[in-house]
Amino acid sequence: MSNIARFAAYAAAFEKSYESDDWAALEPFFAADAVYDSGSERFLGGHFEGRDAILGYFKAVLDRFDRRFESRELALLDGPTERGQEVRIRGSATYRAPGVPDLVLVLEEIVTFEGDRIVRLEDRYETEMKEELEAYIEAHGAGLGIELS
Repeated sequence: MSNIARFAAYAAAFEKSYESDDWAALEPFFAADAVYDSGSERFLGGHFEGRDAILGYFKAVLDRFDRRFESRELALLDGPTERGQEVRIRGSATYRAPGVPDLVLVLEEIVTFEGDRIVRLEDRYETEMKEELEAYIEAHGAGLGIELS
């Protein structure tokens, strides 16, 4: 199986976990000592080491951010591309809720595999995107129950 196929299987499992809130379903995709950098220290959480910490973070950030919106729509903007053990995508997530403007987050995600397991996951946001997210939360977060940490 190619790493792109592995990534596609992981992404599909992630969306099922998002719907079911069963994060244990993602355990087989991550090495026990996997590392995740979420792309933002201030709001998105920072750096996590170990499969359990990563899966716990997924639930926490989705509960305190994504689930505060009525809907979340994902779009693939570029990729996936494979370079050695890495798979890269560029995508967006559009969040919608009554009474607030849509929020469109654009990021690059880099997934590094060792064998059939993810050993490193990294989200990258452009500086302007981080600034837009912070401004959006400052302007509309209270109404959604979202806070900057």
